[in-house]
Amino acid sequence: MSLFGSSGVRGVINKDFTPELAAMIGMAVGSKMKSAAVGTDSRTAGPMIEAAVSSGLMAAGCEVFHAGLVTTPTLAEASRALGGGVMVTASHNPPEYEGIKLLNPDGSGFGVRQTEAIESQLESKKFKLQPWDKVGTSHVLQDAVRCHIMRILAGVGKSTLKVVVDCANGPASNITPLLLQKMGCKVITINSNPDGHFPGRPPEPTEENLQDVMKAVVSMKADLGIAHDGDADRMMAIDEKGRFVGGDQLLALFAKRYGKKKIVVTVDASMAIDDYVDAEIIRTRVGDVFVSEAVKRSKADFGGEPSGTWIFPDQTYCPDGVLAAARLVELVEEKKLSELRKAIPCYPILRDHVEFDPKNREKILHGIERELKGIECESMLTMDGHRLQFKEGWALIRPSGTEPRIRFLAEARSDALASDIMAIISKAVRECVK
Repeated sequence: MSLFGSSGVRGVINKDFTPELAAMIGMAVGSKMKSAAVGTDSRTAGPMIEAAVSSGLMAAGCEVFHAGLVTTPTLAEASRALGGGVMVTASHNPPEYEGIKLLNPDGSGFGVRQTEAIESQLESKKFKLQPWDKVGTSHVLQDAVRCHIMRILAGVGKSTLKVVVDCANGPASNITPLLLQKMGCKVITINSNPDGHFPGRPPEPTEENLQDVMKAVVSMKADLGIAHDGDADRMMAIDEKGRFVGGDQLLALFAKRYGKKKIVVTVDASMAIDDYVDAEIIRTRVGDVFVSEAVKRSKADFGGEPSGTWIFPDQTYCPDGVLAAARLVELVEEKKLSELRKAIPCYPILRDHVEFDPKNREKILHGIERELKGIECESMLTMDGHRLQFKEGWALIRPSGTEPRIRFLAEARSDALASDIMAIISKAVRECVK
């Protein structure tokens, strides 16, 4: 049984993810937490799943503190004084999805050992339910958003920027605009009405999905554009010229400012990070849980991944897109984002994928591993797929965790070398998928 991915449990509502499953997760978690903060994003099934998981928590004797409609990092902040948090969210997934993310008091998501323990309990269906006089009770947390705002404001300065904020029809609507206003910014919002149908745009903050905010930054003559995903654990940006700033570039900017000695990035991060940042770079598996675990383990100053996950351990081990927005505003107050990004190296990168018959998954993956070991390279990381390091470039071959597909990419200091690397790995992968 493997329910948990790198960011909790997710599935299509009332198909893969049901109230019954949510209640069982609550019963399993409730036996391990004496108290928990519970919150939800704007998805249509949020109230239903929140009620189910809360019932499970209380059945196991856990005290439940309802934070209401909040971002994931806000829920993490509310969990500090409690045993942990249960966030009802499917983050950047399409609207038909729902999910649950489990949080430790320090903001980090449940790690592999913790989720394995929960999965084992779910499989056995042996829950420690309490008698009538020892079930948990329900409470209301009324100031979760205010506390999150106050904590962020204590660590950032003032700003006079004009900022367009795209809240993705999610709970960022009730925090990021207000936070930036309190910093002194003039804020213009779009998609700031919470709506689980996501009428403004799909919840994932990709360049393709952010055309409206890109145009708004230019037409409003703003200094910066900020865009969140469905639960605001991610943050992406638009410069004052209306151009999307890629995750690798934001990763480099944050790492340069906050990575004094060590930073953690994922195996799919650009080699521009290595060239731009002076700190020691530690690479880990893709997924915010693995980034936060590596940050804690190595005592790093900062952690992030190109998808828009930013972890600032001086504040929290939860990916915090709201905090990231405030800290990016600080950077842009000093220099325009278009100027900041000019200093970051930009190398050609090629991406491709092949699909395969899931029945032959293990045979294909073993074949790919055998082929890749025959390729001459300087080093190879195998913690998450295979990352091959060459003298002037690198490649990543990684199976998708959600579909029968092998993704691979190549980055190098020249177009010709990127093409050469891509040709080598593409041949190796395709030979095994025939």
